[in-house]
Amino acid sequence: MAANELVVKLEEAVQAAIALDAPLNERMAVIANAVRSLSTTFAEAVDRMVQRLQDQGAGAMAPSPGDVMPAFLLPDENGRLVGLAEILEKGPAAIAFQRGHWCPYCRLNAIGMAEVEKEITRLGGQVVAIVPERRKFTMALKEEAAASFPFLTDMDNGYALSLNLAIWVGTEMEKLIGGAGWDVPSYQGNAAWFLPIPATFIVGTDGIITARYLDPDYRQRMEIDDLLAAIEQAREPQRATSRLRATG
Repeated sequence: MAANELVVKLEEAVQAAIALDAPLNERMAVIANAVRSLSTTFAEAVDRMVQRLQDQGAGAMAPSPGDVMPAFLLPDENGRLVGLAEILEKGPAAIAFQRGHWCPYCRLNAIGMAEVEKEITRLGGQVVAIVPERRKFTMALKEEAAASFPFLTDMDNGYALSLNLAIWVGTEMEKLIGGAGWDVPSYQGNAAWFLPIPATFIVGTDGIITARYLDPDYRQRMEIDDLLAAIEQAREPQRATSRLRATG
């Protein structure tokens, strides 16, 4: 199948997944199954990459619940620098690493979070997406997701590297991703072919990570219901502190 035909057929699957009323990972599976039926070569290469990363323990040394979330200062889609401290002043946050606007799974993940953004706000929380792409591409991802939360650019995967989240996709996947028409070097502004492992960190207002979802298999993401529950749980220490202050 020609690359352009594959992309067209894959986009049909993405739209079907977006329209599906189901948990996020069931919607993700619609895309994964479409990839496998459209190109066994691509699907099997992904399987090999995922197995390699799992065998190497990729992401195992990333910050865990109970750790302090390392600080960052990154530009949003409008070029304004946004820091972790500023974010946490407003409440606990879900910090979600995405591979890029071109990745259908990341698009669906961003849409899923945007769909419950009002519920997250009602719980006193917020979402921040971190993407290793130039601003015009983070803007495109935000617009497609119809999200209000910020999309920050992690240039050259610098922050992801500091968290032990960035991985090299490998020569085989370079050729297949590029052959499908996804010009990752242009999107990122470099030719390194590094991508972050998709991960979501729930961080309390004290900067402590209260929950984490991390999987080298980018076809799996934190379920939206789990994200909502983790945000609500992260509010508890803050509520307890407020009660102590009120009675002190």
